[in-house]
Amino acid sequence: MKRILVLNGPNLNLLGTREPTVYGSTTLADVEALCREAGGRLGVDIDCRQSNHEGQLLDWIHEAGTAHRNGQLIGAVFNAGAYTHTSVALHDAIKGTGLPVIEVHISNVHAREPFRHHSYLSPAAAGIVVGFGVDGYALAIEGLVRKGQVG
Repeated sequence: MKRILVLNGPNLNLLGTREPTVYGSTTLADVEALCREAGGRLGVDIDCRQSNHEGQLLDWIHEAGTAHRNGQLIGAVFNAGAYTHTSVALHDAIKGTGLPVIEVHISNVHAREPFRHHSYLSPAAAGIVVGFGVDGYALAIEGLVRKGQVG
């Protein structure tokens, strides 16, 4: 069975308690369960990972790029958290590996602080889902599956 990697970056381990007025009360464990349910409906395995460390995220993207080239991985859903707005390294990893990535944000980052309006990941991403709450993860998973069936 094909699989999709779901990556979550810094502070997403705090979902459910961090700024619930912005991010809601859903925990990361709840998000992971939602992703696995969406994958089950679509016939794909879901591998969920979270790290507060940029280097770890880079290593996982590199591994995922290899798995994608070998036909073992459809792509990745990636909520890079604050690294979205700061990490050229993550941009370069996505571009360099050729990994199809759907960038996800729980909140509408464009309706928030100006520094959140710019993403280093967006130019390298296959698609972007913004502002649909945690349901954005399921939308991104479905988008990756559909994109994989087309190409």
